[in-house]
Amino acid sequence: IAQVRRGFADPPQPMFRVNGKPALGLAIVMREGGDILALGENVKKAMAAITAELPIGIEAVRVADQPVTVDEAITDFTTSLWQAIAIILGVSFVSLGVRAGTVVALAIPLVLAIVFAIMGILGIDLHRISLGALIIALALLVDDAMTTVDAMTRRLALGDDKATAAVYAYKTLAFAMLTGTFVTIAGFVPIGFAQSSAGEYTFSIFAVVGITLLVSWVVAIVFAPLLGMLLLVPPKAGGEGEQEPGGMLRAYRAFLGGAMRVPWLTIGVTVAVFVASIYGMGLVPRQFFPSSDRVDLLVDLTLPQNASIHATDEAASRLDAILAQDPDVAHWTTYVGQGAIRFYLPLNVQLPNPFYAQAVVIAKDVEARQRLEARLEPLLAEEFPSAVSRVSPLELGPPVGWPVQYRVSGPDPERLRQVALELAQTLAADPRARHVNFDWMQPARELRVRIDQDQARRLGLSSAAVAAVLNANITGSTVTQVRDDIFLIDVVAREIEGQRLSVATLRALPVALANGTTTTLDQFATFEYAQEFPLIWRRNRVSTLTVHADLAPDVLPDAVVTALAPAVEQLNAGLPPGYRIEVGGSVEESARSSDSVMAVVPLMLFIMLTLLMFQLRSLPLLVMVLSVVPLGLIGVVAALLVSGRPLGFVAILGILALVGMIAKNSVILIDQIEKDRATGKPVRDAVLDASSSRLRPILLTAMSTVLGLIPIAPTVFWGPMAFAIMGGLLVATLLTLVFLPVIYVTWESRRAPLAASPAGS
Repeated sequence: IAQVRRGFADPPQPMFRVNGKPALGLAIVMREGGDILALGENVKKAMAAITAELPIGIEAVRVADQPVTVDEAITDFTTSLWQAIAIILGVSFVSLGVRAGTVVALAIPLVLAIVFAIMGILGIDLHRISLGALIIALALLVDDAMTTVDAMTRRLALGDDKATAAVYAYKTLAFAMLTGTFVTIAGFVPIGFAQSSAGEYTFSIFAVVGITLLVSWVVAIVFAPLLGMLLLVPPKAGGEGEQEPGGMLRAYRAFLGGAMRVPWLTIGVTVAVFVASIYGMGLVPRQFFPSSDRVDLLVDLTLPQNASIHATDEAASRLDAILAQDPDVAHWTTYVGQGAIRFYLPLNVQLPNPFYAQAVVIAKDVEARQRLEARLEPLLAEEFPSAVSRVSPLELGPPVGWPVQYRVSGPDPERLRQVALELAQTLAADPRARHVNFDWMQPARELRVRIDQDQARRLGLSSAAVAAVLNANITGSTVTQVRDDIFLIDVVAREIEGQRLSVATLRALPVALANGTTTTLDQFATFEYAQEFPLIWRRNRVSTLTVHADLAPDVLPDAVVTALAPAVEQLNAGLPPGYRIEVGGSVEESARSSDSVMAVVPLMLFIMLTLLMFQLRSLPLLVMVLSVVPLGLIGVVAALLVSGRPLGFVAILGILALVGMIAKNSVILIDQIEKDRATGKPVRDAVLDASSSRLRPILLTAMSTVLGLIPIAPTVFWGPMAFAIMGGLLVATLLTLVFLPVIYVTWESRRAPLAASPAGS
């Protein structure tokens, strides 16, 4: 499907230029369900054939190439996916051995093959979000396989044959792992069902992770035991299975035993660190979505709103001359009288206005883009002092535009101007805010032509006839249309010097009368100057003036808005009835998106609690599991503070996903403790033995998840989520192995005295 944008030399129409030269723009839109890489190849072949037939002097320039961008992004994420697979395989072989590691290694391609088939059936495409979700899911899918293989290895070491060991792994772990899988998936429910613009970007995370975890559970309980029967062998006599516990296990049992001897100290230290992490959360910077890592750069020029498109065209031509001499610019496109067409989904598309121009600059690389941005900002402020200029990279996530925005609403535009000016002074007082401006503010001078209707009727003139004369000499009148293929093009008749009409010539404008004579316009019309707002924005039918501001480098919008909140609130309190100031921009959009996620959190908690109650069948045990879940915040805050990553929308999604991961490990550990107690072991011995038996699988799955997220940790989009999960899961794993057993023993000691431990236990 092709949309043709026609640019004319006629100034009143919006114009389009490529590298400073007039051009016609052709936007090719992919049909739903199409393959954009195949589309790119087909377009390249078609354009090669078309350009070969073009006349000399006319050339085709590809100004935006989404297939190339998608191909690069998929290549980068595919590389990260293979790196994550290699890391997880390395962890499996090093920790489990060659044979056990091979079982886990074979489970990965089997799970991925099934997941890709299901994604194809459900129409889930490969893109930035789904590929990132695959990497997250990859770090989780080996959890069940590692647990199954570890259980089989232990049973073989105790003397069971392969079939008995495989059946044991299935009978004892399948239901607990299924509950843990559903609990982990439930942690992604808010991500999948958030009703907001940001939720549209992240549904694939829920879908891909959910599919992958379910498939990995099936593989772990069906195929992993079968593969284990083929590959695993019982340890030799005197081998590893009969040796004393390793040094790490002995150290862990000694440390856990010491923690259980001083339970209230252990609990107190944990709670104190958790409280400190809550305080530390306020030190973590906040950000909605980061800027894109593409090489595109947007340059906006907004002239005074009473400026004509002639002035905008002249300013855009000067901007073209500046860009033509910059060594970091690969190519650029300029839109005069309108913004760029949507070549990128999160683009903040601008409405057509004669006073507005936008250039899309493609830098040679990301470093060149950063240099160009730093160079253009002061240059534009110097070269275009009367215009509001902005240089910004593309956005990730829902488009916001200016990062800091305040909306002033009320019935009277003049009063709005006064309030907005006071607010702008408050905003400009903060040195972190720059380029404070308004979406409308300046009144425009206009010439009003008042027709004496009585005199006009005496001359036989109607208002329509007078309007036709004025239009023909000033703006022009459509006299007919000509067909160009399937398009109808207006033919506009206008006096050639109409754009330079003065009031004197307008007074003497000849007007034809019905009797064949002419008269001048000033015979039945008077002229007066007045001021009007050329543009007024309304929100919910109420006049609204928005104050915009950009930010200094490395400053986040939330920090500025929070600092200005008392002054803005004081100004808001002094407004008359009917007037109010509201926060907009990225802070508002972030709050709206976060609220949409939090609205689904009760459903997530209901699903989790229901699953945990079915598995545990005990309210105290449920409380114990839930007590560990929020403690992951300790690691989240520490990881974000150390890495310098902001707490944004994507990081919040990672925190919610952590809830299910932490609960899964806790459920399986509690389940193992209860089974050991059912054999008649005293409480303390059952806790020590169960925790020791779960030490290796819990640590292995945690390390696999953490190390598997390393490839996407440096990325702009996924980095905050990766660091949040890595830090939170590391700390939560340690607390699951120490804090949860201590809580269990403490609770049971209040119910009944601990049974005496056998000698040498």
